[in-house]
Amino acid sequence: MTIHIYVRASTKDQNAERALDDLITFSQSYGNGHRTYIENYSGTKLERPELNRLLDDAHKGDILLVESVDRLSRLSQDDFATLKDKIRAKGLRLIVADLPTTHATNEGMTGEILNVINAMLIDLLATMAKLDNDKRKERIKQGLARSGYVPTGKKANTVKHQRIKQLLNDGNLSKEEIAKTVSVGIATVYRVAKSFKA
Repeated sequence: MTIHIYVRASTKDQNAERALDDLITFSQSYGNGHRTYIENYSGTKLERPELNRLLDDAHKGDILLVESVDRLSRLSQDDFATLKDKIRAKGLRLIVADLPTTHATNEGMTGEILNVINAMLIDLLATMAKLDNDKRKERIKQGLARSGYVPTGKKANTVKHQRIKQLLNDGNLSKEEIAKTVSVGIATVYRVAKSFKA
């Protein structure tokens, strides 16, 4: 059994690894074999490179460990249902560090009841995370409108984008390796790759 530790932050300016040491320590009560998956990517996106890699790597009976539900999902209900189906199809056990009811091994009648309660709690927390994200975006939009500020957006770094295109074209490095080489977030590499194909 492998424990797959997933940590996420929305932007590369945020520290996705903030909770990693605590989660590694926490994971030792379930076994010694763990793998870490760290990404700076929005929780509102279903398709995330490291989360997809985790799901590809995982096997039936493995554990998916997250700090809190909002690190796993700020998805719409439909997208979260899709993600839960993927987790279930892989036979993963989801443990949420800040949700103690997910910590115990659940067997027998009591276990079945606790599994139902956990599923409801996780759904509720995922919905609250999505609503919190939506409210935050709305508050930012209202604040900008009141101030009269019109954001122009971040200008693309054309030199870095050209370098990414060149490395993608060469085909010698993975997208993760290209991100490290060019000193950009993995999301930038995926965006450039998508525009490159268009």
